[in-house]
Amino acid sequence: MPLAPRLHHDWHLRTRTLALGQRTLVMGILNVTPDSFSDGGLYYSPERAPERAVTQALKMLDEGADILDLGGESTRPNATPLTPEEEQSRVLHVISSLLKQRPRTILSIDTFHASTARLAIEAGAEIVNDVSGHLWDSDMSATCAALNCGTVLMHTRGRPQEWETLPSLAPDEVTPLVVTQLLERLKAALVAHISPKKIIIDPGLSFGKRFDENYSLLAHLDQFRQFHLPILIGVSRKRFLADTLMRSAALATVLQGETPTMDDRLNATTAANVAAILAGAHILRVHDVRAAVEAASIADRILAAASA
Repeated sequence: MPLAPRLHHDWHLRTRTLALGQRTLVMGILNVTPDSFSDGGLYYSPERAPERAVTQALKMLDEGADILDLGGESTRPNATPLTPEEEQSRVLHVISSLLKQRPRTILSIDTFHASTARLAIEAGAEIVNDVSGHLWDSDMSATCAALNCGTVLMHTRGRPQEWETLPSLAPDEVTPLVVTQLLERLKAALVAHISPKKIIIDPGLSFGKRFDENYSLLAHLDQFRQFHLPILIGVSRKRFLADTLMRSAALATVLQGETPTMDDRLNATTAANVAAILAGAHILRVHDVRAAVEAASIADRILAAASA
């Protein structure tokens, strides 16, 4: 089956517009947390904040990141919830310090707290990326509408404290469930007067989906075209990739029963990213920016050749 052309969209942010579809954009992940699953503690230092985070941000920008996604609260399984004030103490200084050095940086705030979203946008961020799809704070949709910012609506099944006990889904249940529930979140956002030109959707790989359930989403990513909205995918370093590598007989000698480290998940991440682009993804959310930029360059040329 020939590759379907990727849909083109103009994504309207707070002050700028991004053309999506001609090439894949890369969103670099910057977590200023002590406990995120991949980079917890690497860029969080209460004693030196925000220097360590800004240094990493500049590195990702120099490697080709189009957007930086800044998060102050971990949403890994069984993560400890923060107050909005604690989250804000981690992210707001990073925003102001980074924008002083690179004022044209497009920043996304990764939060499900409406008060944090408001303060981050007022500090210069352009996008609110809410992993709950505006479910966990009833003020979020109205806040995003009032801020007139770009909005990422992501699907999450349950809360982090519930993920390990959620019942499994059959392969043919996964994508219909995510599509249906994401459509509900989209309708709620539109009712709150968020313009569709402001919205991008994210199926939420791993957020309440276990292991092979994520492959069902990737395999049927084309079904999200029915939203007529751009698609963001975040597969970087996730556990379901490591689980697949551990099942590989060809890797048994190399891994010796050990779970692949975060660095050892890079090739698997790249493979999943390329598959997502060829299926229609517009933005990749990643830890390893240069690798994603290189992979996207090749995948984009394949898409261009398919439509020539």
